[in-house]
Order: sequence, then C-alpha cells, then structure tokens
Amino acid sequence: MPLAPTITELEQLKGHPALAKLLAWNSEAVEGAKFDRDELTIYIERSSIREACGLLRDDRDCPFNFLVDVTCVDWYPKQPRFEIVYHLLSITRKERVRLKVRLGDSPEVDSVTSVWPAANYFEREVYDLFGVRFNGHPYLRRLLMPEDWEGYPLRKDYPVEGYR
Repeated sequence: MPLAPTITELEQLKGHPALAKLLAWNSEAVEGAKFDRDELTIYIERSSIREACGLLRDDRDCPFNFLVDVTCVDWYPKQPRFEIVYHLLSITRKERVRLKVRLGDSPEVDSVTSVWPAANYFEREVYDLFGVRFNGHPYLRRLLMPEDWEGYPLRKDYPVEGYR
C-alpha cells in the first residue's frame, strides 16, 4: 500500500526534524510518511523499528523521549494485514509523532523494550489480543487472557462468541 503524497506535501514533510533525521540515517528504512490532522505518521520498515525508535529518542533536535502507546490495527482481509503503531511524544517540544510498521499474516517484529522498558506491557497486550510476536521481548506471555485461551480476540476473523 504505497503512500503517494504530492510534491509540495513531500517537501513539507522532509522539513520535519523527525522525518529528516530518519531519512538521513537510512532512507530505505522509511517506507512512507503522511501529515494528517496536525500529526506526522512515518511508515518504518519492519527490521528497522528498534533502531528508528532509539534514534528518535536520543535526537538532540527533537527528542521523542516518551513512549505513549504501542497498539495494533487488523486490516483483515486487506494485505498487509496488521499495522503496529507506536505513539511517541517529545516532552520538551510538546510534539507527537506516530511510527507504523506493516506486517503480513504471520506477524512478527522486533521488541522496543530495549529502547523503552515501558513497552513491555504494551507489547504483551498486543501479543495477547492480536497474536503479534515481538522478537527479543523479555517476557512475552499473555497479559489479559488466561494462559490456555485459544486465539486472539481482537483479530477481525475471531468468532464473536469465541471458539467452541
């Protein structure tokens, strides 16, 4: 699902410090970007998410030093099916940015707990409810559902009344 901003929009986006930093670091890691409702969304390649988060956290010009949330979207039946969404906040600049990673039917992505320890519970919640595996997570177990629960209740193909 390629993003195609106009030339003017793309030039405006490149001026944003977070996007400029990521493009200077590794332009291939940035799959796209869009600015909507005064918020920037940057699509990051799956294998680069941990490094991209660390880069934005430690940036001097716009330190996105607070992980607000990690969540997931199930676009079933579309492909890629899942998007992992990271909401970041720069406390000093009072600015937000959203990072997204697209995943297919067998969802797996690197954990960002080494960058933000607070991601621990967010990632466990996403694993528990959507079945997304986070590589390198220190304790990836169910958080809300019983250990013997079958399936992932927030997936769109999950039966409304559960499995029998």
